[in-house]
Formats: sequence, structure tokens, C-alpha cells
Amino acid sequence: MSKTVALSWQSPRRQQHLTRVHKVDSTPLVKNILLLDSEGKRVAVKYYSDDWSTNAAKLAFEKSVFTKTHKTNARTEAEITMFDNHIVIYKFVEDLHFFVTGGDDENELILDSVLQGFVDAVTLLLRNKVDKSEALENLNLILLCLDEIIDRGMILETDGNVIAGKVATSSVDQAAPLSEQSISQAFSWLANTLQDLS
Repeated sequence: MSKTVALSWQSPRRQQHLTRVHKVDSTPLVKNILLLDSEGKRVAVKYYSDDWSTNAAKLAFEKSVFTKTHKTNARTEAEITMFDNHIVIYKFVEDLHFFVTGGDDENELILDSVLQGFVDAVTLLLRNKVDKSEALENLNLILLCLDEIIDRGMILETDGNVIAGKVATSSVDQAAPLSEQSISQAFSWLANTLQDLS
């Protein structure tokens, strides 16, 4: 009995070491992705963590992070900040503000690649017309984009071209006439039809 107790007990220092080793080996997690307008209002947001358990807490976080970052010049490249024990990577394009949040122990470069993939995919899907009105008109594509990037906080894809391609393929309305589809949608439909015939 005492041998079992001796094996199961670990010093606090050993427990901290094991916790750090576990975190290093674990998959990087994203806590949320936010797309806000130039006034800090939601365009598209997705939370993957229980850190903000109520809608009021989520709105308060969004307002606080926007207030802290909106006067910075994050237009040419992404910026990073620590906020409420979270790493926030952000970038502004026209009147849209893109944010990716991770825990304080996450790798900033990985979070930055998620942000850049999101920005690139949205830019491609909106055909380089990245502004609030265009984003709202194509909100379904942006939400699909979020689903292609992150699943339950785990990063699935960071390449903007791949993300946009998957979204464009999955958003094809098979019932729509070819004349109402974009060229990429029509080619996708044609490829699927030919594959079904073979």
C-alpha cells in the first residue's frame, strides 16, 4: 500500500513540469475568432472556449479588445497584444477588424498563421472587395470559412487559398442553373457531375 502511495504522489515541482510538458505536446488551440466592423460591432464571431460563458461576457470581451486595439496601425501586418491572460493577434483591412485569440501559453506564430489564413480566405471570397457591406452580403461564406479553419478550437487549415477553395466548393448550390453560378462553382459542378457519371 505504501509503495502505491509513494508512486502516485508527486511533488508540486514535478506536477508543474508534467503540466508544462503536456502543454508543449498538445495541439495549439484557438479560443475565438472575431470579425468586427470599424465601430467594434460584430460581423462574424465564433467562440471555441468556455472562458466567456455568457453572451454578455463575449460582448464585453469584444468591446474591450476593440477599444484597446482600434487606434493601432495594424493595416500592413498583424499586431500582437496580451489581453486578460490571452494572446490576441489582429489585423485591419478597410473597415473590418480581424482578431484571433489564444491562451497565454500558445505560440504566437501559429495564431498569426491562423489570422493570415482567415484574412487571405476572406479577401479571396470577397474578390478583393473587403469591406463591411460586402462581408454582410457574403456572411454565409465567411461563416463557412471559420468552420474550415477551426473545429472546436483545433486548427484545421491555415492556407487561405485552400480555405477559400473548400468554401467555394461547399457553397455551390447544385440546384442553381449554371448561368447563375460563378465560373469556379460551374467548374466544380461540372467536375462533380463527371465524377458521378464515371
